[in-house]
Amino acid sequence: MSAKPRPLLSWHLRPAVRAALAWCGAIAYPFALFFAARGTPFDSPGLPFVSAAAVTVLPLGLLRRHPLSALAPMLLGTYVTATTSPFWQVVYLLVLANDLAVGYIVATRPRRIAVTAAAATLGVQVAFAARLGTGTDGFARTVVVLVLALAAAWMTGHSVRERREHAAALHSQTAAQAVAAERLRIARELHDMIAHSIGVIAIQAGVGRRVIDTQPDEARNALATIEDTSRETLAGLRRTLGALRRAEAGPGPEAAPREPPGLGDLDRLAASTRDAGVHVEVRWLGLRHPLPSDIDLAAFRIVQEALTNVVRHADTPDCRVTIGYQDGELTIEVTDDGRGGLTSGTGYGITGMRERVTLLRGQFTAGPRPEGGFRVAARLPLSEGVHI
Repeated sequence: MSAKPRPLLSWHLRPAVRAALAWCGAIAYPFALFFAARGTPFDSPGLPFVSAAAVTVLPLGLLRRHPLSALAPMLLGTYVTATTSPFWQVVYLLVLANDLAVGYIVATRPRRIAVTAAAATLGVQVAFAARLGTGTDGFARTVVVLVLALAAAWMTGHSVRERREHAAALHSQTAAQAVAAERLRIARELHDMIAHSIGVIAIQAGVGRRVIDTQPDEARNALATIEDTSRETLAGLRRTLGALRRAEAGPGPEAAPREPPGLGDLDRLAASTRDAGVHVEVRWLGLRHPLPSDIDLAAFRIVQEALTNVVRHADTPDCRVTIGYQDGELTIEVTDDGRGGLTSGTGYGITGMRERVTLLRGQFTAGPRPEGGFRVAARLPLSEGVHI
């Protein structure tokens, strides 16, 4: 099999070739401009104007990477042509090209380079205006026009630069807000995942310690509950950390993700709460139907955190969870007859529940009941959902 022919220019040489061509074009520009503006036997300015416009593209290849080096031959060509060409249309074209180059430099380069370019351009333009010898009044009018044109180019370039910087700042701010929101979501998920399990483990450990000598079977059951709860929590942590690592490492082969918890897992949640010593009565109102994933997850986490607070703070043997599907919204209510639990403004759990409901444009209340105990209530509209 014959070898594949190599290209005439390898890829790593092409940028160097382009740079060399750009430098050659910029250097040749003043000479090409002079002959384009003068090398015609016709009196009409049309052909010199078109020729000058055509050769003005020569230094543009260098303007992007070396603006001052590209501007220098442009100004040289402008000065020579303005002092020797009989066609004022060509001179106006070159002044416009110089001002546009200054506007581009202002928009893309630091202020020091932009000021240098503007000062050099104005100096050359004033110099050829003085060389033309149009009289004091004519020279003053010409300088005023040149200054105004250059100022307009500067302001245009500065406006473009400010808009670009503002867009970059907005993008950076949006990215920072997205990172903060994601961190808050992760913190909320970890808190909701761990707080309930640790509460169950702590209570079961206390039960086991108290009855290990007198009721070995009960202590064994407590240890089994601790083991099951710990394994489930560790599995949840591994899934969360695994998702974070995959997000950092980029796409790749991975196991099928496990579905996030939802209201379908309330029986399991009630069982783990019962193992912690609190019996949960779950009531369903209305016709149950599938929920959007964000609302389903938020509802489960709200109930989970509310039950965690009951286990930790209410000092009561039972509580009630009511889930209602009605009038285009999901209602959640967790009540107990304990000693009142937390006040509505304290603790990360209450704050996390309120943030979840707020993100879903719902309503949330939490506080002691007048007849005793504590009540957590949330109303989540089913027509609007925000992924959390």
